[in-house]
Amino acid sequence: MFGTGKILEVKVVPNSGIEKVIEGDPMVVKVKEPPKKGKANKAAVKLLSKHFGCRVRIVGGEKNRMKLVEISEW
Repeated sequence: MFGTGKILEVKVVPNSGIEKVIEGDPMVVKVKEPPKKGKANKAAVKLLSKHFGCRVRIVGGEKNRMKLVEISEW
């Protein structure tokens, strides 16, 4: 259930040549998708979900590169 997970700050880098999660403070998520029509956000959520093995959703900063994401258990 969402609302009880851990909140992380991540920086999303759209139009990247690779898709990669770089651990750090803040965590950096590189995606190939452009920042149009939410494509980069969807790609970042998918990549983070795979990286953590759990549900992820953006809870803040949807139109910025710096985002707050919630990591929740399945």
